[in-house]
Amino acid sequence: MRIRFSLAALGILVGIGIAGCGTTPVSTPRVGGIEDVSPAYGGGYVTLNHPTEAEQLVMYAYGLIGTGYQFGGRNPEAGLDCSGMVSYIVEQVSGKRLPHNAAKIAQTTRPIKRGALQPGDLVFFNTLKRPHSHMGVYLGDDRFLHAPNSRGSVRIDSLANRYWSRAFDGARTLQPEG
Repeated sequence: MRIRFSLAALGILVGIGIAGCGTTPVSTPRVGGIEDVSPAYGGGYVTLNHPTEAEQLVMYAYGLIGTGYQFGGRNPEAGLDCSGMVSYIVEQVSGKRLPHNAAKIAQTTRPIKRGALQPGDLVFFNTLKRPHSHMGVYLGDDRFLHAPNSRGSVRIDSLANRYWSRAFDGARTLQPEG
């Protein structure tokens, strides 16, 4: 049996794959000792428990290279999208559950200048003609790790890359002001 896709159906499938960072699953304030830090549940910026956790975020991120992309994915076994990857890493390292939405993660984390980026900080991109529609974890040396789309897996890219440089939409940190 041969399956035919119309251009409209193909467009919908591609759109779903690209929009993965815009998902917003419902979360609860506290589940099994995990602190939910969604904007609806707290004030101020989310910060790590200890400065060394930024290094742990980077090491954990490296361990996810090659993990498959899954729209709405929040764990490596099922696959990850960009915000699911970041929230998964932060939860594993710090016990804090971020929202599963890049724009909402941007709202809950402290903005910093691009020149102030340190490994473990978060980078955001405008990839869907809306602010903070994609994100990743900054690794240092102008490189970041992210779950790009349904045609790929978790990988490292360069902020100097023409596409990512043009789409760059800000940086945030999980480090407390100090």
